[in-house]
Amino acid sequence: MLFLAHTAHWQFFGLLTGCLAWILTMAATGMDGWRLWHVHADNLTSVITSGVAWVGIWRACFHSHALPKMENCQSVTVSDSFVPAEIRAAQVLMVLAMLTGLAGNAAAVQAVRRVYFSLERRGGLRAAFVLAGGLYLLTAALVLTPLGWNTSAVVNNASIPFPPRFRLPAAPASQRVGTAVGVGFVAAVLMLVSGLLFLAHRHVWRTLGPELHGWGMAEEDRQGRDNPAFHAGQVS
Repeated sequence: MLFLAHTAHWQFFGLLTGCLAWILTMAATGMDGWRLWHVHADNLTSVITSGVAWVGIWRACFHSHALPKMENCQSVTVSDSFVPAEIRAAQVLMVLAMLTGLAGNAAAVQAVRRVYFSLERRGGLRAAFVLAGGLYLLTAALVLTPLGWNTSAVVNNASIPFPPRFRLPAAPASQRVGTAVGVGFVAAVLMLVSGLLFLAHRHVWRTLGPELHGWGMAEEDRQGRDNPAFHAGQVS
């Protein structure tokens, strides 16, 4: 029987990396700091005392000492007419990324489990590695698309026509990318690494053949080869 456990150490590392990347993807999706808005002093109202607002894909927040709550947030939904296209896309693509990332981790667990623990049933091993790697790469693409789009909007200082209830100006004096974008980029890079590691497991592809079921060894036995460790002179 051919053992392949020693060939999948990097893929096990890729599984751990994929799990971490999936956690970071969820964190980036829920964070408010996709864009950090600096509000000009002339646009400051009596409620925006911090001068800084955090614009995420699900809500926009600012700190205030003039309102009952220190942190004041308003939800952003995909159905809101004022929401720009890059935020709408981020809401959809990041949710899809969480789902594909979870599916990629599940496929990766199955692939690694078959290599480490399954001695007889090796059917579908190649498909499991390819599926895991493909899902990881798809997740990375889904994450990178909204991150790049929103980063471009920040670089161009794009405005958002918030309704009055948000208490935010339509355009900031300046803005920069927030922590969520950095977390998202780290998650995407880790997903890429995991995907490439699983797709690079060529040894499994080469050895998927009769030898996995013991056919190669049986063929050698049928040829009547002697055991080189056996010496007739040692037999009493």
